[in-house]
Amino acid sequence: MKYLRYLLALRFLFCYTKSMERIIEKTLLEWKERKNKMPLLVFGARQVGKTTTIFNFGKKHFANVVLFNFESNEKLAKIFDADLSPKRIIEELEYFSAQSISKRNTLIFFDEVQDCPKALTSLKYFCEQAPEYTIIAAGSLLGVAVNRKKKRVAKTKGAIDYEGKGVSYPVGKVELAYMHPMNFEEFLLAVNTPLVNAIKNAYANNSSLSEHIHDKALELYRTFLFTGGMPKAVLEYIEKQDFDFVRIRQHEILTLYAADMGKYTTESEQVKINAIYESIPSQLAKENKKFQYSLIGSHARAASYEVGLDWLKSAGLVIKCNKAKEGKISLVNYLDLLSYKIFMSDVGLLNAKSAIPKNMVITGLGQGGEAKGAMTENYVACELAFNSHLLHYWESDGKAEIDFLIQTDEGVIPIEVKSADNVQSKSLKEFVKRFNPPYSIRISSKNFGFENNIKSVPLYAVFCIKA
Repeated sequence: MKYLRYLLALRFLFCYTKSMERIIEKTLLEWKERKNKMPLLVFGARQVGKTTTIFNFGKKHFANVVLFNFESNEKLAKIFDADLSPKRIIEELEYFSAQSISKRNTLIFFDEVQDCPKALTSLKYFCEQAPEYTIIAAGSLLGVAVNRKKKRVAKTKGAIDYEGKGVSYPVGKVELAYMHPMNFEEFLLAVNTPLVNAIKNAYANNSSLSEHIHDKALELYRTFLFTGGMPKAVLEYIEKQDFDFVRIRQHEILTLYAADMGKYTTESEQVKINAIYESIPSQLAKENKKFQYSLIGSHARAASYEVGLDWLKSAGLVIKCNKAKEGKISLVNYLDLLSYKIFMSDVGLLNAKSAIPKNMVITGLGQGGEAKGAMTENYVACELAFNSHLLHYWESDGKAEIDFLIQTDEGVIPIEVKSADNVQSKSLKEFVKRFNPPYSIRISSKNFGFENNIKSVPLYAVFCIKA
């Protein structure tokens, strides 16, 4: 299983040659230009494009970039077995890579850093003793490794040690960034760039797009529902225009995820992680999308599966949407901790796992109302999470439900999601009556507009809803 993971990872790295614009590059550039910056840790699920994006960023903005991958080269970790003096480490890294590392003009890139806990710890000393070096560290299971804390064993000089692999997280000595799969805006930047500004302008002004542009945007939205945001899947669509190849890449990624589920877990935990992940399509296909452990097995209980769910969240494979009992600020003060929905972090992978026929997704026609609703809601969850929204939903006595609540400077905004153009809803009226939000958002296949204090947002424009 370990070698399968390596082979697939290498295949993706060497095959993924086309550079697609990623929004996180703006964050990376802001970090680079900042004075007194600390080393940067980039979290994110496997295959979301971290390695390619960071490497391309380094090539674009530095004299040179030196990549050190701790997963593909186990000998690299030995450099960090001695003391963690930045001066010594830099010297040995130069010998190891046969490249010169300058203080200001080289980007040092530690990839899959979770496989070398001491390299992660060393970032603390680079921050304190050698801040002139520019370092980005990333890892597909970095969140899992850092959050794996069965037992806290020490806290010394800003570093917290945990049992297991002895991961020491440099608290307060690194900056953080999170990379998601591509959102729909990034997809459009790769396939139809002019549409992005047209959609943004229409969103800002609540002005309808022409019928032709609106229909084209909906067509690309449905294409994105199938491809999802995994760069390799998107690249297959761009290069081959063949959805069968897209589906093959998605299944390869799912296989890679399954291979990862044994990392930092016991055998029993691995079984539970996989069971939770496999249950998500059926969980979302229910009319009541609240996550229910009983669907995993008749004896499944939340207490024994929490570690599995935490692993999936830390690995970036799922998005959690908590239930809020009230639509008031601050939403975190009104959480129902026993009720939540779980979405997959990429809608394309949800489609692949659900085996939804491609024609039904791409054309928007045919049966499958529950499947379409689940797919649409998962897509919206991904888009909102990409924009750093903390996701919540609301329901009242099982009679009224608002798909999402987001908290902005204006207040709590209810978001209702429709997979087509049927926009009648008693639930939204009930929420407005109870909590009087500044305005509401209705997402559907209808064009832009603003009427009765409801902002109409087409399905293809969810990326415009900023935090």
